[in-house]
Amino acid sequence: MSRIDHAKAAGAFIKKTEHVAFHDKRLWDLREKRDAQAHGIAEWETLRELASGIKEHTLSNLSDYLAQFAAAAEANGVVVHWAATAEEHNALVHKIMSERGMTTLVKSKSMLTDECKMREYLEPRGITVMETDLGERIQQLDHQDPSHMVVPAVHKLRADVAELFGRTIGTDPKNSDIHYLAESQRMNTRPYFVREKTAGMTGCNFAVAETGTVVVCTNEGNADLSANVPPLHIASIGIEKLIPKVSDLGVFIRMLSRSALGSPITQYTSHFRAPRPGTEMHYILVDHGRSERLAMEDFWYSLKCIRCGACMNTCPVYRRSGGLSYGGTYSGPIGAIINPTFDLKRYSALPFASTLNGSCTNVCPVKINIHEQIYKWRTVIAEHHEVPFVKQEVLKMAGRLLASPTLYRATVSSMGSALRRLPNFVLYNPLNIWGKQRELPEAPKETFHAWYKKNRGGSDDNA
Repeated sequence: MSRIDHAKAAGAFIKKTEHVAFHDKRLWDLREKRDAQAHGIAEWETLRELASGIKEHTLSNLSDYLAQFAAAAEANGVVVHWAATAEEHNALVHKIMSERGMTTLVKSKSMLTDECKMREYLEPRGITVMETDLGERIQQLDHQDPSHMVVPAVHKLRADVAELFGRTIGTDPKNSDIHYLAESQRMNTRPYFVREKTAGMTGCNFAVAETGTVVVCTNEGNADLSANVPPLHIASIGIEKLIPKVSDLGVFIRMLSRSALGSPITQYTSHFRAPRPGTEMHYILVDHGRSERLAMEDFWYSLKCIRCGACMNTCPVYRRSGGLSYGGTYSGPIGAIINPTFDLKRYSALPFASTLNGSCTNVCPVKINIHEQIYKWRTVIAEHHEVPFVKQEVLKMAGRLLASPTLYRATVSSMGSALRRLPNFVLYNPLNIWGKQRELPEAPKETFHAWYKKNRGGSDDNA
């Protein structure tokens, strides 16, 4: 597959000034709501430490907890399957459904099934897949990946959704009232739950090894419908989702929704443990590169992620470039450290889509050192010669510049004079994409080095 050109895709999004303004404000609102919730809990940092410790302990003993989880689930009457790859996962879903004559799959939100490209696998094989989460359904109808972990269609305006629904499900394309749009989506998807030959699927937020329970957190209730209305429930579970005990859940539940949306808890926290009488429940435990990542000395920490999206809400690059510019299921800072584990060449641009300000690490509820991993990925990419030629040459020039104090001072001085004299149209022109969203600070009248020499009276050229 071709390389992801994040800068080019971001440039296309930035041209939509109204969308960028809304996207930036909406996500920053979520960040501020998260902060208000966190500041209201005195033990917030203790919870982060506990969550990080639980995840690290579980990952360090993953094989034991997987065995415990599978045994407990099977004792509850659940059929447990193992999938080493995305292809195996998709084939298992198809096999389970086709053996029972199922032709429709209603599903709640699942990043893992997006990662596995399950819809693209099932639909050509005669399985109708219906996304029942509002944001995921919007993206499905528009043939796009989700642009955010929690709010998949956050890059769209209400008018965009109205036009899309009018074009695809026959609603009024000029009616952008949010209640009308939400009701239209419900009316479109609800009949699929009661169709004959329908199976239901959920993802998994947490898998409790002690009890064999899958815990799913939603705000729309669609996971409960997907799991309980059809006679067959399939849960798609990444092996990193495990936690040891039910008593560990409280730590994560207290932080998940607060970190994601700034709300104390999701509307629904559902525990699925055993099939109802006369129905079936299947778990598919999926690896798909997770074991390889766990063996990476520097990059296994991303397996602690609980998919809250807090790092995306705070990231200045993500907020202004949009999630689709990352070219994969995972976007934002967490996507910049997960995606290269799947394909280093394809996603080599993503670790450079960061200012390394560290805000993503500061808000992460499980204390993943995201900005440090982004920096380390840059090193790996450079060592594998995956840095584009132009950037390589620019970095070489910067290296020569920084290695020479005389050249550096002369350049800084001349650049300051140029910034004071150049007209705005030179700095803020159509070729300078980032200039549309930024203003350069006023250039100082003298450099710091000149000020220091004048005020300190020093004459050392290397000072």
